[in-house]
Amino acid sequence: MITLYKNKTCCFTGHRPMRLPFGFEEEHPLCIALKKLLKREIQKKIEQGCIDFITGAAWGVDIICAEIVLELKKQYPEINLICVIPHEEQATKWNEEYRTRYFGIIDQSDDMILISYQYTPTCFHERNRYMVDNAMHVIAVYNGNEKGGTSYTIEYARKKGRNVTVINSNDLTVEQSDNPRTKFTVISRDR
Repeated sequence: MITLYKNKTCCFTGHRPMRLPFGFEEEHPLCIALKKLLKREIQKKIEQGCIDFITGAAWGVDIICAEIVLELKKQYPEINLICVIPHEEQATKWNEEYRTRYFGIIDQSDDMILISYQYTPTCFHERNRYMVDNAMHVIAVYNGNEKGGTSYTIEYARKKGRNVTVINSNDLTVEQSDNPRTKFTVISRDR
């Protein structure tokens, strides 16, 4: 089991494919641009000293971020990927492609933490709180409108005083909040 040092740890949160403007179409130009932007933001965290990256391994943004971390491990072998799974059957109802990606990520991860053996009404929120509680940095992909797990996790991270980077999934603006009690500042607009 990896010992996490909060100030050297970053976690991810973001939408499932159904809430992303490109849906499941990862060859869409917006998705390709988002992946490049995520890679750049993750590399920034590595350059700032982050070595541990936590993913909830859900389909959509979590899997995309996990795959980027695994790709970056070739360049930065000191980094670790930790999967925090809400319950054992998280991927049961996913399509075959996403299940294959999910189990490949689990197999390649440096550590896995299971929140609950069975689904419970709170296991996803417990997973999200665990990730934020054990990380000082959060990278989020959020459309700015939807209420749900992503908005909950961003708000929880801000209340906990975490450094939050939010990438808007619709226009790829990047907002950074080093002081969660202030408004986000737009620091770039990439396309």
